Amino acid sequence: MNRYLLLDEENIWVDELPTGIQFLFPEPAGTNRCSEEVAPGIFAQNTSAPPSPTARTINIRQIFDLGGAEAFALAGRARQLLFWSQTHQYCGKCGALLKKERVERAMHCELCALRFYPRINPVVITLIHKGGSLLLARRTDPGFNHFWSIVAGFVEAGESLEQAVQREIMEEVGITVKNIRYVTSQQWPFPNNLMIGFFAEYNSGEIQPDGQEIAEAHWFSRENLPRTPARVSIASQLIEKFFNELERAPQE
Repeated sequence: MNRYLLLDEENIWVDELPTGIQFLFPEPAGTNRCSEEVAPGIFAQNTSAPPSPTARTINIRQIFDLGGAEAFALAGRARQLLFWSQTHQYCGKCGALLKKERVERAMHCELCALRFYPRINPVVITLIHKGGSLLLARRTDPGFNHFWSIVAGFVEAGESLEQAVQREIMEEVGITVKNIRYVTSQQWPFPNNLMIGFFAEYNSGEIQPDGQEIAEAHWFSRENLPRTPARVSIASQLIEKFFNELERAPQE
């Protein structure tokens, strides 16, 4: 029997049972052109109707703490595929109605033979370190200025990942870095980002926040860390990994 992840845009339906959190439900009534298979036997569908009398919606970010990393990965994949399906109903070149391919995950235009695949936006996110300290920045956006995080930005056309790291850091905080090292990656379904995490060593310059995206930035040690992103984010994982590596490093 197929099971369904039921989403309402960036929220997911869950039910709290005596056995734990439920986020996979039986097939809902009716059909939906935007249903997407996210894993064998598991489908995703958007709905504003609760799947049970006691069900409620939570933000997809919250499923990490309630259901773990695997639940977040499934919900994130569901969100990205549903968003892609919703926003690729018509051909961007000729305006004709698109049809789903049967042999691969793509939308196909029968008039101009274009194929549209799920969109993925690469984002570099970099922990900049100097000795035992790391650089954290606070954004100007009121929705995100209540915590401090590491520098991130979208990869632009024609750039390598390393070039994007250097450009974003210079643009946002005005310094240069060296010894750029890939660490890890994470899908981030808001709506379709792939976060690519790096460590980079401070090289030169004085911190100068751009004032557009970054309100302020400073060096912090583990002892004086401000409020940082939630555990679900790659930023939190990179910060924890940096301090763990620092503790294991041989003392000079």
